[in-house]
Amino acid sequence: MAGKIYHGAYGRKPTDNEFDSVGPPSSVGPRPAKPLVATPSQHPLVDWGTFPHRDQDKGDYLLASWTIEQLQQTHTQPFFLCTGFFLPHVPCYVSQSWYDLFPEDTLQLPEVPADDRQDTPRFSWYLHWKLPEPRLKFLQEQQQWKNLVRSYLASTAFVDAQIGRILEALRNSPHADNTIVVLWSDHGWHLGEKLITGKNSLWDRSTRVPLIFAGPGIRAQAVCREPAELLDIYPTLAALCGLPAPADQEGHSLLPQLQNPETPRPWPAITTHNHDNHGVRTRDWRYIRYADGSEELYNMQQDPHEWHNLAASTAHASVLAEHRRLAPPQSRQPVPGSRDRILLYDPASGRLNWEGTDIPPRAPIPELED
Repeated sequence: MAGKIYHGAYGRKPTDNEFDSVGPPSSVGPRPAKPLVATPSQHPLVDWGTFPHRDQDKGDYLLASWTIEQLQQTHTQPFFLCTGFFLPHVPCYVSQSWYDLFPEDTLQLPEVPADDRQDTPRFSWYLHWKLPEPRLKFLQEQQQWKNLVRSYLASTAFVDAQIGRILEALRNSPHADNTIVVLWSDHGWHLGEKLITGKNSLWDRSTRVPLIFAGPGIRAQAVCREPAELLDIYPTLAALCGLPAPADQEGHSLLPQLQNPETPRPWPAITTHNHDNHGVRTRDWRYIRYADGSEELYNMQQDPHEWHNLAASTAHASVLAEHRRLAPPQSRQPVPGSRDRILLYDPASGRLNWEGTDIPPRAPIPELED
């Protein structure tokens, strides 16, 4: 393994021994002498843009090179190889050639209605109450929206190229015909949608990720529109490798869908963010229930941007009831010692606490209200 398989540099203890070989950690790579953007939080990671540096010195380029070296070695036994790229992630630093792939005069910014949050519960703001990532308001006022979108797209294109380097090495290796490749991401990212940037939401923009399988036993060039979870990767790989199904797993093998993408799945994809805030994604709908009981419902076929909350619509009462049954009845409180991006809610008193600080009733939303 190498890179961001665990959070941070390695995110693992020195005594951990899951892997026989550990490559370089994930890293930002070259950084400018000073921040390129003066964001409200001034967090050292929340920055974006281009400055003179070499692609070959970037952390993700080094990770791809290490992975290529592993594929070029002789392996006499089946092996598991995982590479965790850093980008696209703040700081979105890119060299000029990647930035220029997305010229400003043809750039398409996300469509964001000014009233996009008027039909969403106030509780939705508490999930991203005070974060390093700025609001859309800052990007618009400081004329940084296009710069951030260009930097994010350029970062994605750069990582796509590193994946291409690895796949080319795989094609030229002895392992080309007997290797299963899985590509996925850990979360999505708002670029202004719902008036925020970053993650920390239960909407599609934050929770939906790429999930691509390729290799023996997998239909090529197929697209499956059934909901899936990252928990499904483990049992899927076990099935593809002919290994016994792992016990006590919440995930379900995607092998039927990889062989025939029209095969329906009876399970939704569920995302929980802090305690008792759940998002339920079925093929056609997204349902969100917050810890205070407030709800959202979106028709993802007719309203893929989630602009129209239908939770209060009597015409959709049966759909709402169906998805309420799919949501987890409850979830556990954070473990002791949890400290980052933690939201606590007491339904008996209505008390809200964000990262150790109480949120008074009707408190102004940070960076939006005075």
